[in-house]
Amino acid sequence: MEELLSILKEIHPEVDYDTEDGLIDKRIFDSFDIVTLVGQLTEEYDIEIGPEDLIPENFNSAESIYGLVERLMEE
Repeated sequence: MEELLSILKEIHPEVDYDTEDGLIDKRIFDSFDIVTLVGQLTEEYDIEIGPEDLIPENFNSAESIYGLVERLMEE
């Protein structure tokens, strides 16, 4: 989780990722941020994030992103 928080803080350092649960719904992250994040997650965790995974529920919070990463690492 620490690596993920580090990646997220590079994208938007002003966000409190411990409490924020609307990164997509509140438009804190835009499409460029998501593309950047997906690229960094793919590289850092050696996972493949497919189009079916690109839904707001997977990216609204650090916790949901981490859940996605864990799920994809198990596959």
